[in-house]
Amino acid sequence: MAQLHEKAVEDSSIGPYSFEQFLEVAAAFHGNPAPGLIIGGFMVDAARAFLPEGILFDAVVETKKCLPDAVQILTPPSFGNGWMRVLNLGRYALSLYDKFTGEGYRVWLDPGHLRAWPEIHSWYLKTKPKKEQDRQRLFAEIKAGGRSLCRVAKVRVRPNFVAKPHMGAIGVCPVCGEGYPAADGAICRGCAGEAPYVRENESPRLRAMPVGEAAGRRALHDMTRIVPGRSKSVEFSAGAAITAGDVCRLQTMGKNRVYVEDLSEPDGEFIHENEAALAFAEAMAGPGIVTSGPPREGKVELLAEADGLLTLDKERLVAFNLIEGVMCASRQANLVVEADKAVAGCRAIPLYLPRRVFSAAMHVLEAGPLFVVRPIRKAKVGVLVTGTEVFSGIIEDKFEPVVRAKVEALKGTVVAAEKVPDDRAAVAEGVGKLLAAGADLIVTTAGLSVDPDDVTRLGLDDAGLADAVHGMPVLPGAMALVGRIGDADVIGVPACALFHRTTSFDLLLPRVLAGLRPTRRDLAVMAEGAMCLSCRACTYPKCPFGK
Repeated sequence: MAQLHEKAVEDSSIGPYSFEQFLEVAAAFHGNPAPGLIIGGFMVDAARAFLPEGILFDAVVETKKCLPDAVQILTPPSFGNGWMRVLNLGRYALSLYDKFTGEGYRVWLDPGHLRAWPEIHSWYLKTKPKKEQDRQRLFAEIKAGGRSLCRVAKVRVRPNFVAKPHMGAIGVCPVCGEGYPAADGAICRGCAGEAPYVRENESPRLRAMPVGEAAGRRALHDMTRIVPGRSKSVEFSAGAAITAGDVCRLQTMGKNRVYVEDLSEPDGEFIHENEAALAFAEAMAGPGIVTSGPPREGKVELLAEADGLLTLDKERLVAFNLIEGVMCASRQANLVVEADKAVAGCRAIPLYLPRRVFSAAMHVLEAGPLFVVRPIRKAKVGVLVTGTEVFSGIIEDKFEPVVRAKVEALKGTVVAAEKVPDDRAAVAEGVGKLLAAGADLIVTTAGLSVDPDDVTRLGLDDAGLADAVHGMPVLPGAMALVGRIGDADVIGVPACALFHRTTSFDLLLPRVLAGLRPTRRDLAVMAEGAMCLSCRACTYPKCPFGK
């Protein structure tokens, strides 16, 4: 850290302005000559004093209060031209730096250094209420202190700040028709619910009639009967004819008025909840998914057509739910699901959805289905148990039964098992034997830690291991490995599988058998929820582990 000495500190000018002129310029630009903006002027001057003449420079400002305006008043960098970035770290500091090399100078306010100016010190640390501040004395200290208020240090800005971000392709939002960065998604962020404007109530004019007069009419929407603690079911479906005998039933349901079709006929600017929900569900359903049938209470569920692994497009699921007036809830991705069980459900929130909202939601779904249930292949598994103590018979092999049970639970078969010592060549030879036996999945056990005699990974490398990821943010099972040898998948199971009923192997196995080959990023995303609680009575997969 350094205190500014290179420029005469007694000079109270700020850029091309005298102190008094800058007060006027600041007031015109900012709305008032805020103390932070005036000090910011001296801070900008302090940084510029160190930069070579004629240099092209950018700025990074560490607060969004006042200081950005000082940069914009006194230098070429601004919000508009993208040469100034505000990284809101909450620190009253800025840096000016060569826009090509990243070399520059950082200027900041040091509370300890400011003790020489007590009114500035109390203003900066907010130790005195604003109404008790002596504004005349405050500005007198700012003028007297000038550039000597600042601390300055040489810095090198990270490369990602030197490189200029590009806006990328511009799309046309199908909802509002305006241009927006295509990288934001299928629709612009404003139409996805982030616009700051209040919309007028968008709902059709619906009319109700006394229930005693409803005989002969048709129900406009599903009407539900709830028996607390016992049942909740649709008593009258949308479009159902209401008879004289239904009047009493409706009254017992607490209905004194009902909405009927012929009194409520919205024009084409609205979509009924049932029509919308069915359209959403059909667009969301990918391979291995079927819809539950006609909407019930405005909702359609998506069901697994067969046993398999549920995968979903999380980014577009979020984009869909950002649209006000629609919703979709689902089970977690990468779960093994059973045939005919619900994996997701969607609906429109209002009874009638504005067509513009319906169109926005459907546009998000145009890119393809959100949900897929991938079939889990019936694997032919070769188990390679490593460890000299097991190979020699000193310790009984308990790995192979653990692996076999988990493989068979997913309808796979163990076609061969080999025990090899902690020897690199023996591991590679064992892999060759398992492949010759017809294994399309090699599961190796132990020898994956950091001990010098843990050579399983080296032996796998010798056998042709490719696309390997070793280590994952899961406990227990951090030392797991996943990759392939030729056309066969490989999963390395660490020794913890002997002591814990549920490990990273339980998360990896169904993914691999469903045809997914996890990357380092895929495994990194698993970190949240990947710490097993080691419950006395394990209920996996009906627990938070891996979710």
